[in-house]
Amino acid sequence: MTEEQSRAQKPTSPNDADPSVPDRVLVIQAHPDDAEFSCAGTIAKWTAAGSEVHYLSITSGDKGSDDATMTGVDLANLREREQRAACDVLGVASVTFLGYQDAMVIADLNLRRELVRVMRRIRPTALVCFDPTSRYMGREYINHPDHVAAGEASLAAVFPSVRDRMTFPELLQEGLEPHKVPDVYMFGTTQPDLWVDISGTIETKVAALKAHASQIGDWDPTEMMYQWAREAARSHKARPVGFGEYAEAFKYMRLD
Repeated sequence: MTEEQSRAQKPTSPNDADPSVPDRVLVIQAHPDDAEFSCAGTIAKWTAAGSEVHYLSITSGDKGSDDATMTGVDLANLREREQRAACDVLGVASVTFLGYQDAMVIADLNLRRELVRVMRRIRPTALVCFDPTSRYMGREYINHPDHVAAGEASLAAVFPSVRDRMTFPELLQEGLEPHKVPDVYMFGTTQPDLWVDISGTIETKVAALKAHASQIGDWDPTEMMYQWAREAARSHKARPVGFGEYAEAFKYMRLD
């Protein structure tokens, strides 16, 4: 085989190598660390396979501290640094912070416009976001209202706003043309129908989560992350032969 023939047979993008790996991904979260808790194993797997992954954090987590000496501005700056460090661990290409106030996110038209602006700039082939229908889990956890609002705004942005030329025409003046995002993965869902085997990247997930030292403190999240991932894998009743012990679960949609 000639060198030219060899090059021709090699995949030219992650999708050519593995259809389950998106080419370019936008992850939208409400606060720094949301994605690390929820889907960082998948992100690490995708970046290792060649995906270009970008993060968008709606807030910088300026309320997430019980330290009476901490200011919101200082905490936001600290948590932005922690998020960038976590993204370095995961191989994420960029991080955008919108600067909304923690615990005050509303899925209004202003937020939708901001999300559309970023989607049109990055032009992802896959969106990863919260499932806004998950209001509570079991008897122990009420979903943070910012998570719900972030998911609602993300879905409203990805369909139909980002694709429609006549929606937010001011973005056209910025040179941001409409764009269609075909794949949507929702994390934090109570109705999963897609599972990603993260057995090879769960250690990376934990390492990225530990970068959020202001939120972790002295607590070691390793055992809980492994437990969650083990439970997610077991919830995949139709998992194929060879599927690993650890997984992350998503609600998946294909938008044509």
